[in-house]
Amino acid sequence: MVGRSVIAFFVAAFLANAANAVIEITVTRSTEAKQPIAIVPFGWQHGGEPLSVDIADIVRDDLARTGLFEPVPFDSLPGRPHRHDQINFKDWRLLGPGNLVIGNVTPSPTVDGGFVVEFELYDVLRQRRVVGYQLTANEKAMRRVAHQISDQIYEKLTGNPGAFDTRVAYVTEQRDADGEARYALNIADIDGHNEQVILDSSRPIMSPSWSPDGTKIAYVSFESDRPHVFIQVVATGDRERVAEFPGINGAPAFSPDGNRLAMTLSKDGNPEIYVIDLRNRRLRRVTSNPAIDTEPAWSPDGRSLAFTSDRGGKPQIYRVAIEGGRRPERVTFEGGYNVRPVFSPDGKKLALIHGSGGRYRIGLLDLENGALQVLTDSSLDESPSFAPNGSMILYATTDGASSVLSAVSPDGRMHQRLAVQTGGVREPAWSPFRN
Repeated sequence: MVGRSVIAFFVAAFLANAANAVIEITVTRSTEAKQPIAIVPFGWQHGGEPLSVDIADIVRDDLARTGLFEPVPFDSLPGRPHRHDQINFKDWRLLGPGNLVIGNVTPSPTVDGGFVVEFELYDVLRQRRVVGYQLTANEKAMRRVAHQISDQIYEKLTGNPGAFDTRVAYVTEQRDADGEARYALNIADIDGHNEQVILDSSRPIMSPSWSPDGTKIAYVSFESDRPHVFIQVVATGDRERVAEFPGINGAPAFSPDGNRLAMTLSKDGNPEIYVIDLRNRRLRRVTSNPAIDTEPAWSPDGRSLAFTSDRGGKPQIYRVAIEGGRRPERVTFEGGYNVRPVFSPDGKKLALIHGSGGRYRIGLLDLENGALQVLTDSSLDESPSFAPNGSMILYATTDGASSVLSAVSPDGRMHQRLAVQTGGVREPAWSPFRN
C-alpha cells in the first residue's frame, strides 16, 4: 500500500495541463531600489545585413528582469557611442545613469563566418572603464554571447556572479483533441529562448536533475508503465536506464562531483534513500526506517543528504551524513508539513515546501539557527530549485487551473513570473553554470 500511495502521489503531480513552452519572464514584485543603467545599441561594422540578434536588447532585458536595474529607454539616450572616444560623459551625467554599456560587432579575421563582439562598462560619474570584454562566436551563438555580457555586468555591479548564461529544465503536458496526453522534458535558456525537447512520451516524466557539469539530466519516466530512472546526455540524446528495480524508482539527484546519484527506491518493500556509484553501479542504502524516506538533496560539499520523511508522524526534513553511520537528524520543526528540500549553493540554507493552513508555499530554512522564513503567498507551490549563484529560487505554482513557473529571491523581496504561452509547466530544475 505504501508503494501505491507514493506512485499515486508522483502521478498526481501532472494533473495540470501544459503546452509547448516559450517562457516570458516578468518582474511581478520588487522592493529593491533600481539602479539606472544605459545600454547603447551595439555598433555594426559590416557591409552586409545586421545580425538577427540585438545584443543590447537582450542585455537590457536580462538586467531589467533582475529588478535591480532600470535600463534607460533607447529613445532617451543622448548619443550612440561605440568607442570610448565617442562618449561625452557630461551628457550622460545629466541623463542620470550611473553606468553606461557600449559595444561593437565586427567580422572575425580568424573564424570563418564568425564575429568579434566587444563591450565596455563605464562608471559615468568617475569617467572610468569598469570592465571590458571580447568574445568571438558565430551568429547562432549570439544570444549566449549577450547573456555572457550580462553576467559580466551583473558581477561587476553587484559583486555576485550572474546566472543569465544558464538553462532551465522543465516538464510539460499537452493534450490532443481526444484528451490524450503527451509529456515532454524540455530545456531552454533562462530567458525562455532556444527551447529543446529532450524527451517526448505518452507517459509521465518527472524529477529532472542536472549533472554538475550541465551535460546530462537524470529523470524519472513512466514509459514502461512503472517509474524508472534514466540519465540522458543533453547534446546527443543518448541515455541509459540506471534504476529499474521492482517498486518505486524515483527522485534522482546528482552528487556535486557527478559520480553518484541519490534516489528513492522501494525494492526492499519500503521507500528508502539509496546512492548508486555511477562509475561501478554499486548501490548503497542510506536510510532504514518503516516510514517513507524520499526526495534526497545533496549538500554542496557532498558529505550529507537532506530528505523528506514522515518517520515522526508527519512529513518533515531530515539530514543524514553519507559516511560514518550516523542517524538522520530532523532539521524542520515549524509546522506539520515540510517537504522537497534543496540546498542553497553555499550550503547554509534549505529551500523547501512549507504547508500551513491548507497552503503550500516556498520556505527558506536557516540551517544554523533553525529559523524558517516563508517567501511566497500563493496556495500550492512545488519543486524549488536554486539559481547556481543563489540569487533566486525557481518553483512551480498554480495560476487558476494551470501550473506556471515563478521565482523568488531568498530574502523574499523580488518575485518573478515565468509564463508559457498557454497551459502550464511543472518540475523546474535550474542548471549549473555553463562551461
